[in-house]
Amino acid sequence: MNSSVQIAFGLLGGLALFLFGMNMMSECLQKAAGEKMKAILALLTKNPILGVLAGALTTAVLQSSSATTVMTIGFVSAGLMNLPQAISIILGANIGTTMTAQIIAFKLSDYIYVLIFAGFIVAFISKSEKVKNIGQTVFAFGVLFLGIETMGDVMKPLAGSPVFTAMIAKVAHIPILGVVVGTLMTLVVQSSSATIAVLQNFAGQAGPDGVTSILGLTGAIPILLGDNIGTTITALLASLGQTKDAKRTALAHCMFNLSGSMIFIWFIKPYAWLIRYISPKGAEIDVISRQIANAHTGFNLIMTILWIPFIWLLVKIVVFLIPGEKGEKDISQPVYLDNKLIGQPAASLKLVAKEVVRCSGIVQKILKDISDVNAWADKKQKESVQQNIQIVQNLNDRITEYLSNMFAAGVLTEDQASQAAGVMYVLSDVHRLSSLCGDIMGVFGEEEQKNKKSVLSKEAAKDLGKSLKMISNMYAEALYVMETGDKDNAAKIVKKRDKVLELDLKLRKDHMKRVSDGKCKAALTSSFNKILHSIDRMGNSCVNIADAVMESVDFAYFN
Repeated sequence: MNSSVQIAFGLLGGLALFLFGMNMMSECLQKAAGEKMKAILALLTKNPILGVLAGALTTAVLQSSSATTVMTIGFVSAGLMNLPQAISIILGANIGTTMTAQIIAFKLSDYIYVLIFAGFIVAFISKSEKVKNIGQTVFAFGVLFLGIETMGDVMKPLAGSPVFTAMIAKVAHIPILGVVVGTLMTLVVQSSSATIAVLQNFAGQAGPDGVTSILGLTGAIPILLGDNIGTTITALLASLGQTKDAKRTALAHCMFNLSGSMIFIWFIKPYAWLIRYISPKGAEIDVISRQIANAHTGFNLIMTILWIPFIWLLVKIVVFLIPGEKGEKDISQPVYLDNKLIGQPAASLKLVAKEVVRCSGIVQKILKDISDVNAWADKKQKESVQQNIQIVQNLNDRITEYLSNMFAAGVLTEDQASQAAGVMYVLSDVHRLSSLCGDIMGVFGEEEQKNKKSVLSKEAAKDLGKSLKMISNMYAEALYVMETGDKDNAAKIVKKRDKVLELDLKLRKDHMKRVSDGKCKAALTSSFNKILHSIDRMGNSCVNIADAVMESVDFAYFN
C-alpha cells in the first residue's frame, strides 16, 4: 500500500473512531444524565440569559450541540417552547459545544488505553445500569481520543510534503478559502466537533522549521469559522417538515453562525493576537490545540453576548424571512410527537406524556357528550362523537407505535422503560373508555335513527344519564390524578368504584320494575343491560388509571 493511500485510510479510520466514540459517549451521557438534562432545561424562563445558560449546560452535559438543537426544534414544533426561548437555548448550545474542543486540547495520549480498559471493565462487570452507562461513557471517551491520536499519527508525514505545505499556505493566507474548506468539511462529516478535532490535530503538526505550526492560528481561525457555519445544516435538516417556528429556530441558528463568521473574518489577525495573549505560552505546536479551542469558545461567547440584547431583532428577521402565522394543527394527528427525538428519551417521553394527556382530554369530551342520553338520536351529535372516537383510535395507534420504536431503539434506561410501559398501560385504558363510548352509542343506533328519537323511556334515559355523569366525573378526577400524581385522590377514586357497582345494581332493578309496570319494553332489557355493562367497564378503566398512578406511573416525572 503506497503512503498516500495509507495516510487517507489512516485519517478516515481515525475519524471513524472519533465519531463512534463521540456518538457513543453522547448516547451514554443521555442515559446517565437524561434527568439532569430535564432539570437544566427547567431553568428556562422568559429571561434569555437563563435560556442561554440552560442551552450551554445541556450541551455540555450531553456533549452534543446537535442533540440540544434537535430537541429544541422538537419542543418548538410541539408548542412547548416559544421562538425567543428556543433562540436563547440555541445560543447557549453554541457555547456548550466548545467544551469538546477544550477537552480535546488536553494531552491525554498516555492515558488513552487506561481509559478504554477502565471503561470496559466497569461496563462489563457492573450490574447497575447507571454505573454501566458511566463505564461506557469512559470507554467511548478513550475511543474518541484514540481516533484523535490515530489522525495525528497519519498526518505527520504530510508536514514534510512540499505540495501539501504549498496548498496549506494558500488556505492560511486566503481567509475566505479557509471558511469554505471548514464549511465543506463539516457538511460532509456532519459534526463540527469532529472537524475541529481534525483541525486541532493538523495544526499541531510542525512546519519545516520544526517549531511553528504547519497551519498557524491565523490559518486555523477561518477554517474554524467555516466549521461553525457547516454545523447549522443539522438544525436545518431537523426543521424539515416541522412548523414554521421550528424552521425559524433553525434559521436563527444559521444566522447566528453566519453573521459571526462575516464579522470575525475581518478581524482574524487581531483576534488571533488576543487568543495568543490569553492562552498558555510555549512552542506553537505545543499550545495551538488549546489556542484553537479558546478561539472556538471565544467566538461563540462573544457572538452570544452581542446577540442576547437583540434576540427580539433576530426573531423579527426570521419571521420576516419565513412569514405566515402558525396554522391550526390537525387534531386527528399527533401534535407533540417528533420522530427525530426518539434517540433522546428524556425529551421524547415528555412529548409522549403531553400527547397522552391531549388524547385523554378528547375522551373527556366524548364522555361529556354521551352523558346527555336524550341527544343520542341527534345525527350531528352522534357524528361528532364518532369522529372523536376515530381520532382517539388514531392517536392511540400512533402513540403506541412511537413508544414501541423507542423500546426498539434501545435508548431507554430501566427507569424510563418502566415509566414508558406505565404510560402505555394508562393509554390502553383511555382508549378503552373511548371504545366503550362508541359501543354505548351504537346499542340503540339503528332503531333511534329510524324513529329519529330516543327509544328509551324518560326514567331509563335519566338513570343512564346519571350513571354516565358519575363515570364522567370519575374520569375527570382520574385525569387530575394522572397529571398531578396525587395518590390520596387516587385512593378515593378506587373507593368510588363501589358506588358505581351499587348504582348499576339499582338501575337494573329499577328497569325491571318499569318493565313490569309497562313503562319500558321488555325487548330492550338486553340492550339496557349491555349499556350498564359498558358503564361498569368504564368504571374499571378509571380505577385502572388511578391504580397505575398509585403503583408506578408518574406523569410529573416527565415535566
